[in-house]
Amino acid sequence: MKRRDSLLRLKRFRVDELKRRLATLDEMRVDLERKLSDLDDSVTREKSRSSDSDIGRLAFPSFLQSIEVRRKNIRTTMSELDRERAQQQDDLAGAFQDLKSFEVAEEERMRRATDAENRAAQSRLDEMAIVRHLRKHAGRAS
Repeated sequence: MKRRDSLLRLKRFRVDELKRRLATLDEMRVDLERKLSDLDDSVTREKSRSSDSDIGRLAFPSFLQSIEVRRKNIRTTMSELDRERAQQQDDLAGAFQDLKSFEVAEEERMRRATDAENRAAQSRLDEMAIVRHLRKHAGRAS
């Protein structure tokens, strides 16, 4: 019984762990989306500042290029996160299916054990009733 309990606990832990990983990946994605938004805001701020001076007008194209490189890197990271999330989602579905099949099998085993106990108890009751009946009729025959 302890082995089955340990196995069930292990399967539940696996499902919980995969859920935590998915939540972490989702948080990372939200953070990257926020960073993209911050980059867009900084471009808007720097665009307005660049018109204030000649140096700003000269430096702004370089600034835009560096921002585009950062955006590209963030988008690449986001696509990698999406691929990893899809893999984790598949793993979670498999682990959840494995857990459910184990739980169903365990429930069926428990039901069979309960049925066997009930049949044994009923058999003992039937045997006691037969013995009582035979004693009752044996006393009448004498």
